Amino acid sequence: MGFFDGLLGGRAAEFDSGSAATNAIELTKRHQQVSLTKQSAATGHLRVNLTWRMRTSDIGVERPSLLRHPLRALKPPELLGHGQSMVNVDLDLGCLYELADGTKGVVQPLGGYLGDVNSPPYVKLSGDDRFGSASGETMYVNLDHRDAIKRLLVFVYIYDQTPAFDRTHAIVTLYPSNGPRIQIGLDERHPQARSCAVVMIENVKGELVVRREVKFVYGFQGELDRLYGWGLQWGRGYKSQVER
Repeated sequence: MGFFDGLLGGRAAEFDSGSAATNAIELTKRHQQVSLTKQSAATGHLRVNLTWRMRTSDIGVERPSLLRHPLRALKPPELLGHGQSMVNVDLDLGCLYELADGTKGVVQPLGGYLGDVNSPPYVKLSGDDRFGSASGETMYVNLDHRDAIKRLLVFVYIYDQTPAFDRTHAIVTLYPSNGPRIQIGLDERHPQARSCAVVMIENVKGELVVRREVKFVYGFQGELDRLYGWGLQWGRGYKSQVER
């Protein structure tokens, strides 16, 4: 049982989402951002998906590019074993949000802050995947209310006291309502990191820009908050038995 930063303080919903187009944009250190507005993809529901599988014999082997090997990228991730070190790895998807009216908060499984897709914050988490299944964890952003959104920081954290980003292949994929999906791989080796700021979705003078972050930190949500200046109050939190 671990404890993590959570704000002091369901049932999976179904939404329309972007199509799984065969082409993809891979955000990297050299190609860090893309405009949803310029791709005519700044409307409808943006689906944000986290999937992962455990590293085993591929430790130390560089993962092939998602663009050079698209069929591999489309293959559902899966667990490659069931050892104790693998079972303990529980990656969670979350989102810090700041709205145009100054409202700030978090959407995450911890604490049951699952959000709402049709009213503020216009972000909804559909569930909590414990073991990296093919469906993974999914979050929806209602871009029909894009004018009400200032910035969204999508992050991943480990619900367990043991850091394990170096033992997983994690991918965050954005499926816009139009155009190619956008992929960000978390393959950098940071064995002691417990959280990672993955991607920022920001409204820049009416243009929705998706920017790769991939910044690993050794703490939890509170440290990400300080890094990006959100200014929320955090306390220790636990998952309930139901969430487990």
